Amino acid sequence: MESKILELSSLGKTWILDLDGTIVKHNGYLIDGKDSWLPGAKEFLNNIPKTDMILFLTSREKKYQDITEQFLKEEGIQYHTIIYEAPYGERILINDKKNSGLKTALAINTKRDCFCEYNFKINEEL
Repeated sequence: MESKILELSSLGKTWILDLDGTIVKHNGYLIDGKDSWLPGAKEFLNNIPKTDMILFLTSREKKYQDITEQFLKEEGIQYHTIIYEAPYGERILINDKKNSGLKTALAINTKRDCFCEYNFKINEEL
């Protein structure tokens, strides 16, 4: 499958990513006793500029915080925060557009346990 390209501005970004079924195998930490990456997810995370902010969301109970954060640490993933015990329903992002017209909110829905086929490139003109 050919990957789709997101054209993004050169401004700093905030990446809001779900963990289970989006980045790692859904409930792998419960079923297999540990997390495992979905193909392409770790590489995608490693390509996010270190100056950007990564915020993970998860419905995992807070009691799984230590194993979750240990996995990310062992895998060398830099992030800013993880929000635990998020509701199972929709996640809604509301943000204002820049006066230039730059849309500052994007959303991608993927199939469970299938990392998205998106890559990104920076457009200095946005």
